[in-house]
Amino acid sequence: MPPQAPESYVDVLIIGAGPAGFMCGNALAAAGDIKVRIIDLRPSKVIAGQADGIQPRTIEVLQSYGLAERLLREGNQMHMCAFYNPNVAGEIQLTSRAPDVTAPTARFPFEVTLHQGAIEQIFMDSMAAHNLRVDRPVKPVAIEVSRDPEQLRSLSSYPVKVTLARLDAAVDADKLEVVHAKYVVGADGAHSWVRKALGITMEGEQTDYVWGVVDMIPDSNFPDIRNKTAIHSTNGSSMIIPREGDKVRLYVQLSESDVVDPATGRVDKNRMSSEQILEVARKTFQPFHIRPLSDVEWWTIYIIGQRVASRYSVEDRVFIAGDACHTHSPKAGQGMNASMNDTHNLAWKMVQVLRGWASPSILKTYEAERRKYAQDLIDFDKQFAALFSGKPRTSNNQDGVTHEDFLKAFQTFGGFTSGIGVHYSPSMIVNTKHQKSAENLVIGERMLPQVFIRAADAKPVEIQDVLPADIRFKILVFLGSMEESRLSEIHTFANELSSPTSFLQRYPMGRQVSLMFDIITIVVGDKQNFNYLSVPAILRPHWSKVLLDDTDVTDSKGGGAYKRFGISAEEVTIVIVRPDGYVGMIAPAVALEDVHAYFASFLATHTV
Repeated sequence: MPPQAPESYVDVLIIGAGPAGFMCGNALAAAGDIKVRIIDLRPSKVIAGQADGIQPRTIEVLQSYGLAERLLREGNQMHMCAFYNPNVAGEIQLTSRAPDVTAPTARFPFEVTLHQGAIEQIFMDSMAAHNLRVDRPVKPVAIEVSRDPEQLRSLSSYPVKVTLARLDAAVDADKLEVVHAKYVVGADGAHSWVRKALGITMEGEQTDYVWGVVDMIPDSNFPDIRNKTAIHSTNGSSMIIPREGDKVRLYVQLSESDVVDPATGRVDKNRMSSEQILEVARKTFQPFHIRPLSDVEWWTIYIIGQRVASRYSVEDRVFIAGDACHTHSPKAGQGMNASMNDTHNLAWKMVQVLRGWASPSILKTYEAERRKYAQDLIDFDKQFAALFSGKPRTSNNQDGVTHEDFLKAFQTFGGFTSGIGVHYSPSMIVNTKHQKSAENLVIGERMLPQVFIRAADAKPVEIQDVLPADIRFKILVFLGSMEESRLSEIHTFANELSSPTSFLQRYPMGRQVSLMFDIITIVVGDKQNFNYLSVPAILRPHWSKVLLDDTDVTDSKGGGAYKRFGISAEEVTIVIVRPDGYVGMIAPAVALEDVHAYFASFLATHTV
């Protein structure tokens, strides 16, 4: 008899170490108390090419994990976008330039470009600090999800069984192993083994837009080579993405007949070369020249597919994320961003369930929130890809794409492409009942960036930087002004929060409030004379947790937040920020019962 495969048990098994897998692994490892394993079939990380653009919202998300500083140091920043169209002679010329990021509330009003391997290295170093490393080359060969309702319900069971094969095993006896997992995340790319093994279908269609991609250091007299540039020419479209150092990425529209195998209808890379792609680019760029200064670093071709998975989970025990559940054109720069934000959305929910804090029903919001986003993304991508791949309007082609049409789409969709405008619909974790209490702080969208002044030492702090992705809900208490006439109301509110029936006391184990909830109090006050110790003790768990809506000592940062958010300074307003940085609920203090009901809908009660 062959020896039995070794067996192990984990809380979460992540299959695939791309952007979605890394974001998930890093978030779970940082939580500290989750047994997680991440595998990948490739023997090493991505060296060159692949995805390369990080959008403004994703920079904010990376910042919430403490990873943005290195990204900003290593990457290139794109602040401006140039638009080129054909003139009467049929040669391209500059039509206009516009800010690359048009979302007015972007904290980082630019995109960062850096090759995927370098971005993955940032995650790998962070995970290593939490003792998690990618196990490779390992691939899954079988997956079974228990059908036993009791097992699926139990938080102590391991209802998913995955058989893994180690691809570098010296002998067959060492090759197979069995992993029993509470949860599995399939982040294994567009050709996802997990998705196929579970019989999940992709819905949508393949376009007939074919593009070539080349990464190189260019020799060119094109004046916008260091700006993001969209080119519509009579020879087809092209896009320039400036990258780290002197590198650029060129997207070049190709003819379907040049690259598609008529027998299979699939793209055949053997029918194309980097030299042929650059030859097409040379014609598109006339009257300017462009050629590689040295060897091409990486190239590929692809046909745009626009598809979304029919479902994102099986029994809320196996989830798929990233390219495994949505594919779209790279031109809008969403692939890696959508992928990382999928698992940023999922990870905190899994941790809260694994810790026994939240009901497993919270996991259903992953598909509800992220699948709707993916569908919106496909709808946007269909319009954008058609505009980008369409022929420009010329005297000979009156039906072509006008610059005005393209620019309007670019700016209209700015909130969407930047990730800033992502909006989650009402659910158990998004309650819009009291939106009027802060009209400009949209429930279901990310907490707006805003500088406040720390009351204890007058240091300006960005609110997003006191909302780290640490699995806790952040309770922002906008106390308003602390005039004599309001002190009774403020102390009554503090006493209500201290009562045994309050959500602050009811859910944390052993009533250790700071384990589950981070309270930050924001007061309308003057840094010159405000005493932070005048704030009731329950609302200032640490000296750093009391902030003022005031300007800093140079009068150049901060101030005006209450007005900007639409919050009254004459009443107490509670803003609940989810662990992923999205506003889950807003309520006036007089509606504290509604806040209790919000948390009661998904948190588990613990007795002292």
